[in-house]
Amino acid sequence: MTSTLSSVVVDCRDPAALARFWCAALGYVVHGEAEGYVGIAPAEGPGPHLDFLLVPEPRTAKNRLHLDLRAADTDQDGEVARLESLGARRVDVGQGPEVTWVVLADPEGNEFCVLADLEDD
Repeated sequence: MTSTLSSVVVDCRDPAALARFWCAALGYVVHGEAEGYVGIAPAEGPGPHLDFLLVPEPRTAKNRLHLDLRAADTDQDGEVARLESLGARRVDVGQGPEVTWVVLADPEGNEFCVLADLEDD
């Protein structure tokens, strides 16, 4: 018997704002809300949910877990530009200039990567 991935939980200072960013980034929709909680899921089809939970303290160190995204409808540069227009920013986590991915941070500073196009891997 095995487990399946149900959701990725993100501790944050502003669950509603972070949920809005990730809904726009991933094409997700809000599927649940309560005090200190917003859950989002794919608008259609399967996929892991993202749950945003209110915590009192700010993020203080590099993420130990991060998401990797790959552009669906554009190239890597176009996707990075789109995500930056939503509020993401480029960050340096020591990745060096030779890597094929771009490291970004969401509005609360959580790092994530935009991978190269499949044919560039």
